[in-house]
Amino acid sequence: MNEKELYKLRFPIGEFVKPGQITSEHVKSWVDEVKKFPEELRAVVKELTIAELNYRYRPGGWTIKQVIHHCADSHMNSLIRFKLALTEECPVIRPYFEDRFAELPDSLDNNITDTLLLLKGLHAKLGTVMENLSTEDLAKQYIHPEHGHKFCLDEVIGIYAWHSNHHLAHVKQALKLKF
Repeated sequence: MNEKELYKLRFPIGEFVKPGQITSEHVKSWVDEVKKFPEELRAVVKELTIAELNYRYRPGGWTIKQVIHHCADSHMNSLIRFKLALTEECPVIRPYFEDRFAELPDSLDNNITDTLLLLKGLHAKLGTVMENLSTEDLAKQYIHPEHGHKFCLDEVIGIYAWHSNHHLAHVKQALKLKF
């Protein structure tokens, strides 16, 4: 496989591109995507066999079950990061090793029922937080030390909407390509 093909497998919907100006329409659309993600994911994975849960979305990539468990890990961190930004002055958030989390026993578990339930409740909370942000709240920031960059909450909403759709595409891709 060449680099271009591997890139397409890694980023089936492309990378997140921040709009030049984030509008209230962007934010509303992104919040809707975040809120819908758990049900869209559940609809795709609810009847999968253990063999299918172990398909990979690309050679060397995570299995479907690891992607599902990763979404819960990542989006739990997202909720905490939002709350830190809303309650502190431009906090430095704590990164984590996603690749190491993906190898822990809960991420290798073939039973995804609890993780799907967790995502449902977690995204309900995320949606409540996100859709109740004022214009001033949307401008609040945190610093991600891995990037050395300040992220405004309006952009972060877009990133997590993209992240949800990105991994939903990975699951669908894995079911189609069966790596």
